[in-house]
Amino acid sequence: MRGFSWFNVTSLTLGFAFLYLPMILLVFYSFNESRLVTVWAGFSTKWYGELLRDAEFLDAAWVTLKVAVLSSTIATVLGTMAAHVLIRAGRFPGRTLFSGMIYAPLVMPEVITGLSLLLLFIGLNIDRGVFTVVLAHTTFSMCYVSVVVSSRLATFDRALEEAALDLGASPFQAFRLVTLPIIAPAVISGWLLAFTLSLDDLVIASFTTGPGATTLPIKIFSAVRLGVSPQINALSTLMIAIVAVGVITASLISKRGAIRQAREEQAGLRATG
Repeated sequence: MRGFSWFNVTSLTLGFAFLYLPMILLVFYSFNESRLVTVWAGFSTKWYGELLRDAEFLDAAWVTLKVAVLSSTIATVLGTMAAHVLIRAGRFPGRTLFSGMIYAPLVMPEVITGLSLLLLFIGLNIDRGVFTVVLAHTTFSMCYVSVVVSSRLATFDRALEEAALDLGASPFQAFRLVTLPIIAPAVISGWLLAFTLSLDDLVIASFTTGPGATTLPIKIFSAVRLGVSPQINALSTLMIAIVAVGVITASLISKRGAIRQAREEQAGLRATG
């Protein structure tokens, strides 16, 4: 009962209020009739209609989604390959340098990463646009995928792969048919993490973007500098709703998977008993 003291309850309540009360107010004022975001003038959904008719926001959302899907997919492939090398390749010349280069973006300030990539693109005379933003997001997000997949490969039972090799499978077939399905949850988690980081990025994208490749965070930041508009509240509410639906769906799928696994284990125990 000591864990439910008044101090703990008060601290928890204040903490959740600090985190979620601004979001609740944002959602509330997204249905405001007035253009002033802090003055309530009645219920209305017109700002959602204005948002759906705003071509600039729609274009920015499409660019952001396209960049996030491409960069997270490429980062997942490269990050998985890097994790496999780090865990399975053993000791090799340059391993310390290789691992340091993989993990460096985790602690590197985004300003430094964005500026260095900008100088690289200028030095190579590459026009900045969607392509450069995808390269930039792949660069810093693949390390997160590598960390997630490495943690799963470190605990993977290699006897399963050895059994597949003994049965005549090639190393690639053993990885594709045995290893990859088992580590698939970690790979998917890495992809989702990279996707989320790409959607949220502002600093690196601002350095590497160009004309016609404005992402949604850059568009929102530029709009907010001129004052918060009800359309920003509506857009933020839609993003909150999408995230909430995704989290609830993932929780339900995870819960059903756990229940199914528990039932299978009970059925196995009954069969052996």
